Amino acid sequence: MQSAAAFGDSGNVRSFRRKQSTIDTSPEVALAAAISQAKGGNESAFRVLYRSVQPALLRYLRVLVGQDAEDVASEAWLQIARDLPSFRGDADGFRGWATTIARNRAMDHLRSQRRRPVDTQPVEELTDRPATSDTAESAVDSMATDAALAMIAKLPQDQAEAVLLRVVVGLDAKASGKVLGKRAGAVRTSAYRGLRKLAELLEQAADQGE
Repeated sequence: MQSAAAFGDSGNVRSFRRKQSTIDTSPEVALAAAISQAKGGNESAFRVLYRSVQPALLRYLRVLVGQDAEDVASEAWLQIARDLPSFRGDADGFRGWATTIARNRAMDHLRSQRRRPVDTQPVEELTDRPATSDTAESAVDSMATDAALAMIAKLPQDQAEAVLLRVVVGLDAKASGKVLGKRAGAVRTSAYRGLRKLAELLEQAADQGE
C-alpha cells in the first residue's frame, strides 16, 4: 500500500490527523472515518483499522485454528488490504466483512491441513429466547483471554463461533449470521446455548475451587 503522502499533500494528511484527534472518543465514528481514509490508500488509517479489529479477530481465529491463528490472520489482512477499496458499509459492516474473510481463510487452512473444526450441531430456527446469558457473558468479559478461549473451545463449534462473534467480536445476530451463512435466529439460539453452557462450566469450576 502506498504512503499517505502519495494520496494527497501534507495539508490533507494533517487535516486527517486533526480530525482523528477530535473523534477518538467515539470508537465507532473513528473507525468509520479510518475506513474512508484507508480506502483511499492512507496507511495511517489502515493501521487504525488493524489495531481496532485485530485483537478480537485473533481471539476468534485461535478457537478455529489454534496456534496457526497469527498466520491465518496475516493472510486475512492481506486480502482485506487488497479488497478494501470495494468495501461498502459502516464500522459494524467492516467488522463483519473482515471476520468473514478471516473465517474463509481459516476454513481454507483447515482444509489444506486436512483438519476440521468440531462438527456443528443442528440449531433451531428463529426463537423468542434471549440471545445471551448475562452471567456467562459478564464472566467471559472479565476472564483472562487464554482462560476464556480455552473454555469457549470446549463448546460445540456452532456455539463457540456464535459466542465469539457476538461477545468477543461484537457483531449482532444478523451480522454474525452473514459471517456463518446462517439465519439470525439460529445464531441467537447457538449463542444462548453456548453462554448457558459456559455458565454451567463456570459454576462447576467454582464448586471445584471450594
